Amino acid sequence: MKSFSSSSFANDHAEVLDLALAAVTKHPQALFTDFQWFLYEGRDTVFFTAFSKLSFDKDTIGNLVAEMVALAPQLTHGFFGARPGQPFPKHLLDAITSIEMVDDFEGYPDKWLGKSADLFERDDLPLFRVMAAVRKGGPDAEGRASIIQVRSSHALMEGSDSALLTRSQSAGHGVMSDKNNKVAFWPRLTGTLKAWSITMLYVTIGLLMAPPAKPFGFKTLALSRHRLRRLANRLGVRQRSLYFALVTHALNGEGKDKYLAKKVIGAAYTMLDGARNNADDDFFRVRALEAHFKWSDDFVEFVHTIDNTVAAIENKDITKFQVMMNGVFKTLRGLNRLASWLPGKSFWRFNAGLNIVLTLVPPHRTYGPMTNGLVEPLYCGAWHDSMNIATFCPGRDYVTMNFAMEERHIANVGKITELLERIEAMDLVPPTKPVVEADAE
Repeated sequence: MKSFSSSSFANDHAEVLDLALAAVTKHPQALFTDFQWFLYEGRDTVFFTAFSKLSFDKDTIGNLVAEMVALAPQLTHGFFGARPGQPFPKHLLDAITSIEMVDDFEGYPDKWLGKSADLFERDDLPLFRVMAAVRKGGPDAEGRASIIQVRSSHALMEGSDSALLTRSQSAGHGVMSDKNNKVAFWPRLTGTLKAWSITMLYVTIGLLMAPPAKPFGFKTLALSRHRLRRLANRLGVRQRSLYFALVTHALNGEGKDKYLAKKVIGAAYTMLDGARNNADDDFFRVRALEAHFKWSDDFVEFVHTIDNTVAAIENKDITKFQVMMNGVFKTLRGLNRLASWLPGKSFWRFNAGLNIVLTLVPPHRTYGPMTNGLVEPLYCGAWHDSMNIATFCPGRDYVTMNFAMEERHIANVGKITELLERIEAMDLVPPTKPVVEADAE
């Protein structure tokens, strides 16, 4: 995982803001890129949550939202009545914030997690919500006085935004592509042609053969970061590879019956790459990659397979897959303009044969006023219809694993710690070359 940076809107320039206002007045999502449009139409959502030593009331949570909007002005986009880059009036702040009093924090944060469908129920409200639960009797034995959660449409926020906000840094998005670094004509042409054919195929399959909606579950798991780093070094693999292996191996189960896949686990995973080009999305920093992990009951063999697979993918030209995917988003949006009933609601339940999405967000650090009082572990995750998603959120002391999955997989989340303990107890052969990864600051 490479470093990340922020580039804010020029929200102090009246001309820019006037142009943005004119655009969203005609259509609330007029400023969305094709990737943003895809995530908005798919009703994809993300969340961040953490316990706090501080209490919250309506005024303090309103001030927090004001700080968020100042650092992430994209939160002012995407709804009827939006005024891009401008502070929210009180009636909007009241509508998107809430406080509840609780006796204790038993079951949090998991009891709060869900699809966040309520974000889309009213088209005249911002596409995010901030809520807090405050302990009635004051701080508990661990010093936790409250828990706070931010939920947003994925079209407005990504993992790097969450990481930047925890550092009280600007999470605004300028033009994230690099127009000076041009992708060659032939890769762009082949990517576009593949995108057209894949889109038509997927839309057809989605309309005719999309699986029925299945019950989904949500769960979180917090593990010591030092513990995972030490085991990765003992195995001689990247920490990221260990995260991927622990989750997929535990969820897949043991024996003949496999919950994800019997021979090869199809996975999409994300990464940040500083080498931007003119074919990249203008909003999102993240890149999506596709991998196929050959199954092995032997965990040590399996984690090395994942490590080698990821290395091989990233040693190739990783722009090709992203060029194709951006072409898919553009084609889908074009189809929707021609026929508003396309790609159809069932399309969003088609997962293209992927068993799981693995998302590693940049390290979260609690610096400055935005996260004053927050304590680790820090939790963040995502939801997409009919897609099994595991989001890895590293803090200073903990890595949290955040699951949005079919309910049948949720029961296996507990096997991750069992697997971890079993591998830690093994007499592992020392690696010839230890892998020690530096934090992406």
